[in-house]
Amino acid sequence: MNFDLSEEQEMFRSSVERFAAPIDVEARRKMRLSPTGYDRERWTQLAQMGLIALAAPEDAGGMGGSSVDLALVAEAIGAANSPDPWLEHGALPATLLADSGNADTLESVVSGDQVISLAWAERAQRYSAAAANMKAETAADGFTLSGEKTFVMGALLADQFIVTADLDGATACFLVPRDAQGAEIRAYRLADGSIAGELKLTRTQVAQAAKLELSEADLANAIAQARLYAAAEMVGLGQRLLNDTLTYVKEREQFGTAIGSFQALQHRLVEAYARQEQCRSMLYRAALADRSEPESWHRAAAGAKAFIGENVDAIAREAVQMHGGMGITEELTIGHAMKRVMVLGKLFGDTDSALAEYGKAA
Repeated sequence: MNFDLSEEQEMFRSSVERFAAPIDVEARRKMRLSPTGYDRERWTQLAQMGLIALAAPEDAGGMGGSSVDLALVAEAIGAANSPDPWLEHGALPATLLADSGNADTLESVVSGDQVISLAWAERAQRYSAAAANMKAETAADGFTLSGEKTFVMGALLADQFIVTADLDGATACFLVPRDAQGAEIRAYRLADGSIAGELKLTRTQVAQAAKLELSEADLANAIAQARLYAAAEMVGLGQRLLNDTLTYVKEREQFGTAIGSFQALQHRLVEAYARQEQCRSMLYRAALADRSEPESWHRAAAGAKAFIGENVDAIAREAVQMHGGMGITEELTIGHAMKRVMVLGKLFGDTDSALAEYGKAA
């Protein structure tokens, strides 16, 4: 099988690398400490590069990127340890809006004019995408939504939310503006410094057109893609963690010699390298899976996220241990990368839940 990248794929990866290069640890920290946890001007620049359009099909005004194309973008973002929420507010909402046929909103997302976040998680539901607490009722001129969502990423950055709600026993999706009447947001910071929040809707009225034409199968497909791209970003982060650690052990001296010369550390680094290569192989095996067979595709995405999440977490822990106590601080890339791995590892299912889903599908 030929794993060489096409000229276009090389171009996108190089573009992301150049875009993310100026974001060092200090710039990343300042961006995370801003009121929304991110810079809207930078988001517009990211959109102008076509990185969000890549996630939308050509017949919907996008660029129709393949799973491999999108995985490359996510991996490059991870390798740069960039704070860009491309997965949460770019690829995922673009996929959902394209499937729903909502061309106007999709266009505003692709251009970077709007930021949209998926509000799907609920308390006591673990990682189930089926809405239970959030209820939707049919009204004379639209729908009324009431309930709560948790772990809404980009809660203060988003202009609108795609809210999943129970409508007559089935999970439906609705576009809800952040400033809608009856909407309350309680924001908090995640481990990686980004801002998420609790979203509470109390008799919030939305128009008939706010209901997206998305089936539960469409939602499941979008979540499978999000899992794959989360795994891809973790692969990039794993490579960054490994590279930075290799550089450090060659420079850090103990007993008059570089600690990288110690055989015990060399064995551990070789194991981390093997884990990283296995993760990359697993990622592109899943990215090349046949998406015309949903069950096989979902199984591949769940398996990749479970395997990569567990192994990149192990690489991150080795990186921190070899750096010593300073590895977990805000001064080094290592600490930021590890915290991002922790967040991505829980997004749309941790290792245990992804493995359970993989086993069920198999």
